[in-house]
Amino acid sequence: MKPPQFKDIFEADRLLRTHARRTPLLESVLLNEKLDGRLLIKAEALQHTGSFKFRGAYTKISRIDPHIRPRGVVAYSSGNHAQGVAAAARLHGIPSVIVMPSDAPRIKIENTRAYGAEVVLYDRYSESRERLAENLAEQRNAILIRPYDDTDIIAGQGTVGLELATQARELAVSVDTLLCPCGGGGLIAGCALALQTESPSTEILAVEPEGFDDTARSLVAGKRLSNAEDAESFCDALVVPQPGELTFAINSRLVQGGLAVSDLQTAAAMAQAFHHFKLVVEPGGAVALAAVLSGKFAIQGKTVVVVCSGGNVDPTLYRQVLKKHS
Repeated sequence: MKPPQFKDIFEADRLLRTHARRTPLLESVLLNEKLDGRLLIKAEALQHTGSFKFRGAYTKISRIDPHIRPRGVVAYSSGNHAQGVAAAARLHGIPSVIVMPSDAPRIKIENTRAYGAEVVLYDRYSESRERLAENLAEQRNAILIRPYDDTDIIAGQGTVGLELATQARELAVSVDTLLCPCGGGGLIAGCALALQTESPSTEILAVEPEGFDDTARSLVAGKRLSNAEDAESFCDALVVPQPGELTFAINSRLVQGGLAVSDLQTAAAMAQAFHHFKLVVEPGGAVALAAVLSGKFAIQGKTVVVVCSGGNVDPTLYRQVLKKHS
């Protein structure tokens, strides 16, 4: 599959303009004073289905030949790609089947079903979601929609970067650094492609959970590295075995490095997102903010954008986080 170009992101933006939300750049004067820098949050937790994943899913499904759309789509996901695909399929009037881990947050499973998808659960520790989804797609003659290693998916996610560059210009702001959550790498790859044209002086850094810093390590090694099989994190949206092949080919050229944050730092950032911005952010969506608030990345004297990529957090977990860190 050919890697996406800037023109693909531009076309995806045109396609999404009447379907995706233009999510805001949020700012807190009080927090900026505390940090001695300017922090802007790209609030993708406010996107349709609660995450940036709707952008890529809608772009991909829109570009499927209308003659074969009735065959339906199959996807695999821990939750956000699942909801994005289910919602986009529903808007196009086609069936969807989503392979999800049985221990995914209940809210993500329930929302995926609410969008009309058939959900097939699997054990993430003993079964391969890719193989299950591939078999289902073959059995049903359906189209498989991968979560990040896909040209149209990356182009759709790249509209986040295109959008924030436009918003920064409207604010007359020059963005020094973009910090972006990174799992398979589709969001940061798309943003990097967009900013390469729209804001080439912006430094781009990946942020991952400790134990799942495969992109950071791979960037140093110059090749894709895997995570330990026994690694654990509550950032379910970012738990992948290794960077995507297509995404890493982009990120190895355009991303300057990576950072890792602990679950404790991420939980504290979730609480601070609520306190300062009244924004509900899930663990995987809060890692970039955690890198700033924990001091892993110092923003003194800089203008920094962090992407808060999703807000689909289990209510019980969220209550516990707020109680402990507020």
